[in-house]
Amino acid sequence: MESVAVLPENDGSLRPCVLVCHDWSGINEYTLETCEKLVALGYAALAVDAYGAGLRGDPVGDNSHLMTPCLQDRDLLQERLLAGLAAAADLAGVNAENIAALGYCFGGLCALDLARRNPDGLRGVVTVHGALNPPPSQSPTASAPAPMRARVLMLHGWADPIVPPAEVKGAFEEFTAAGANWEMQIYGHAMHAFTFTGAAFPERGIQHHPHAHRRSWKTTCTFLEETLMDDGIIRTKS
Repeated sequence: MESVAVLPENDGSLRPCVLVCHDWSGINEYTLETCEKLVALGYAALAVDAYGAGLRGDPVGDNSHLMTPCLQDRDLLQERLLAGLAAAADLAGVNAENIAALGYCFGGLCALDLARRNPDGLRGVVTVHGALNPPPSQSPTASAPAPMRARVLMLHGWADPIVPPAEVKGAFEEFTAAGANWEMQIYGHAMHAFTFTGAAFPERGIQHHPHAHRRSWKTTCTFLEETLMDDGIIRTKS
């Protein structure tokens, strides 16, 4: 794996960290821009690589050849995500007990899959126009062995044909059964990939939606602040 850390200036404090899970094209300019925006808000950020060193796709092309192997082996995908979480926890200046994950499209599924493993230190996850379906081996309403510790925020476009209403309802049932503190914000008329400015394929249900783009980022920022910073989690090292 070839994850990329984007860190604030080291001022001797322990900061919360946000894992940024890439879309189906792999770590790209959008992924790193998101990391930079998070650093500007006071977080450390790690762009988590789910594909492997040198495996990158086309941001506007078909990247099924990269994504499909991960979808076919969700256990392996989750192990890679857990490795990313461990790498973030080991970063200098990061509070290992105060980490969140944020993902877009395929990356949204990755963020949810990380929460499904219920790891220590993961306080919250955000999925933005991401797939919501659990791994095939997991019953959609199976109770977790312990209540899911990470808060879950799902940001969804109602006109997204890739994530139909039945999948949305399944997510409600899954995370309720898991005892998760979950919430969803739905944007009317927004299609899949509504935050990607280059998305312009309405015939395929893929289109940028400026209002949903703005609102989802504001909601994400509020969620991260409440989840990672409200208890004064930035602390000076002793």
